[in-house]
Amino acid sequence: MGTIVPILIGIVFLVVAGCIVYAIFSGVRTWSSNNAAAVLTLHSRVVTKRTEVSGGSGDSSATTSYYTTFEFDNGERLEFNVGGQMYGMLVEQDRGMLTYQGTRFKHFERDIQPQFG
Repeated sequence: MGTIVPILIGIVFLVVAGCIVYAIFSGVRTWSSNNAAAVLTLHSRVVTKRTEVSGGSGDSSATTSYYTTFEFDNGERLEFNVGGQMYGMLVEQDRGMLTYQGTRFKHFERDIQPQFG
């Protein structure tokens, strides 16, 4: 019984350390893949927007992530994590030029709508 507890603590430590190392390598792999990808600018429209709130229990603060889905002229759709300010500026059905690199959102420039009246 006395040797089981240290073994279980060691196993839990190794699992947690393995998860942390995996998350780091996964993040570096995504970052590297995005940097190697070409910067593309394509005509698209904003299909939908959503938010994801995490945290906020007890004394911790909540964090909000903002996502926007764009549809290209060929029908393909991609969802990007966008900043809160850009999220607020986008409206569903906006059309314009989307600039992105891999899975990284760069910029969206709305088509200029003619003014009537």
